[in-house]
Amino acid sequence: MALTTLETATTTVGPFCWLNKPLGRTAQLPQPSTWVKLYQRPNPYSFDEALLLCQQNDEHWLAWVPDHGEVVLHERDFAIA
Repeated sequence: MALTTLETATTTVGPFCWLNKPLGRTAQLPQPSTWVKLYQRPNPYSFDEALLLCQQNDEHWLAWVPDHGEVVLHERDFAIA
């Protein structure tokens, strides 16, 4: 069965059903030198965006936030802008 780009795929395992991301859209993976949108500012006076500098491990990134400086961010702390 072919799905259109607006339809989604689901995976069923036992009594559980997971709704996957819409087909045709791929999740962007973080890359160094990418500006990201922060879900929460490190301080009230800093920007709400950060520049990813380098990946520290599978889930953490070193980033630079204007008017704050360097921070370590977990991947759940930001979205690709």
